[in-house]
Amino acid sequence: MDFESVSAPEFGSSLSGLGLNLLVRDVQRRAAFLAQVFGLRVLRVSRDFAILGYHGQLLQLHADATYHANPMLSLLPEAGTRGAGAELRLFQTDPDTAASLAEEAGGIILQPPTDKPHGLREAFILDPDGYVWVPSRPL
Repeated sequence: MDFESVSAPEFGSSLSGLGLNLLVRDVQRRAAFLAQVFGLRVLRVSRDFAILGYHGQLLQLHADATYHANPMLSLLPEAGTRGAGAELRLFQTDPDTAASLAEEAGGIILQPPTDKPHGLREAFILDPDGYVWVPSRPL
């Protein structure tokens, strides 16, 4: 599929499985952060919408304004962080590399890379919109 030219109806009808869509204040900046820190591939990006790829999975970013008729819009805070209580796990991203890149890209290290008893090395990184990303790899 050509993500740069696919129409919204064609793209929407092609989706299956579990989808992840994040509402963000600045789509282009968030797409650049995810590419720089975690190595996600930016497949399509505009002011209002982005499609990113991660090991065969798709992630969508939408600007708040694109959700004008969506009931979720009323739940978003005017200021402050978003995404409380959700961990966005990237199981094939090196946490040491991601943590070394995160702060210069505008992220905050909530927990530095740590070996965990469940067999993974993980870091917890807060992005500028308040979403927590957890890059990890097997020990």
